[in-house]
Formats: sequence, C-alpha cells, structure tokens
Amino acid sequence: MYHGIPGRHRRMVAFYGRFLGPGDVAFDVGAHVGSRVRAWRKLGAHVVAIEPQPDCLRVLRLLFRRDPGVTIAPVAVGAAPGTARLGLSSATPTVSSMSPDWVGTVGRDAGFSRVRWDRSVEVPVTTLDALVAEHGEPAFCKIDVEGFELDVLRGLSRPVRALSFEYLPPAHDAALAALDLVDGLGDYAYNYSPVETLRFASDAWLDADGLRALLDRYRPLGRSGDVYARLR
Repeated sequence: MYHGIPGRHRRMVAFYGRFLGPGDVAFDVGAHVGSRVRAWRKLGAHVVAIEPQPDCLRVLRLLFRRDPGVTIAPVAVGAAPGTARLGLSSATPTVSSMSPDWVGTVGRDAGFSRVRWDRSVEVPVTTLDALVAEHGEPAFCKIDVEGFELDVLRGLSRPVRALSFEYLPPAHDAALAALDLVDGLGDYAYNYSPVETLRFASDAWLDADGLRALLDRYRPLGRSGDVYARLR
C-alpha cells in the first residue's frame, strides 16, 4: 500500500522536489518501509533511512540494500545517545512509539481506540547531531516518530536547511513544543500539509504565529499531517 498507490510516487517526487535535488543528503527519521526513500532517490539525493523497527528494517533492506545511494541506519533518534524501549503495535506498526506519554494521550482518542501496543523491543539511540557528523548536513530531514519528535529535535544543536515533523490533533501541545524548539534553532518559515495530500494548506509560507493559527483551524477536524519548516 505504501509503494503501489497509483500516482502517489509521482506526486511525492514533485512535492519533495521543492527541497531536494541531485547530490543532496536527506534524512528519513522513521523511514518505515521506505516510500519517501524511493521518491528522494528519484530526485538524486543520498538518503539516510533511519528506522529501528525490526520488521520495517527487513523491508528496507530487501528494497534498498543494493542501492549505494541509500544508507540504512537501524537505530532510533533521540535527545542523547544510548538505548530505549520501542513500543510496537503488531497490527498497526506505523504507530509504534518510544513515547509512553504520547501512547497514553492518543490512546484516549477515538481514532486510536483499536490500536494496541502489544510488545516492545530495546533499540539503540543516536542523535541528529551525530548523524550530521557522520553523513553530512541534510538538505531535508523528515521526522515521523509517533510522539518522539520533540526528543529527536532536542538532539539537534544547529539549523538544517529544511525539515518536517508530524502533527496529530490529539497531541497538539507536543507539536507546538516541537515548533518552539525549531523556531529557536533558526530563522524558519512554516507550512502545513494535511494527512498525505502532498499539498500545502497555505499559499504563503508563515511565521511561527501564523502556523499556530493554521493548526488551530485544522485541530477540530481531527486530521493529522506534517509541519514543514525551511530557512528563509
């Protein structure tokens, strides 16, 4: 379903062409099964696919292990290096998370009523700063780690050219905290893309206050999406 939806790959290439081109480095933090990896490789970027889930890693290795333009990093990303427990959802692995607080928050939402985090695994943790030191500064960094975004961003000490992080209405306050952290790193402009539309909600890029107002309008709709930030 992530690689075979008609037209989705083409739309994804067009969307991320705003941020990536030949020779750029791209970090996919929470790569899952690599749908964005495939699109970013089409744009000529070298992709560092960061994913700690064992089942997803098997798929990533099957699809990309022979591609010299893809580095698969079997780790999680956080505020400091070490190890952590990753709560896994066997039936819905896209919502596996290292944040017990996030699991508790979204678990009370009707949209997550059938989700169960039924097992866990210990995973190694690195930081964005360490990844930059190893692979170079990314032109774009996608962060989709189910409530652990703030911890990931705490491991970044300098701005990158562009990044995105997930927004979920039930975890609205956590997203605003992530926005505050990003805004403190550099002079960013922001936009929002609802669900998987691969379209921006605002015709113009916004300052942090403008993005907060935009998210306030989307929050009652209960639709998730991604916040995008790019240096001015």
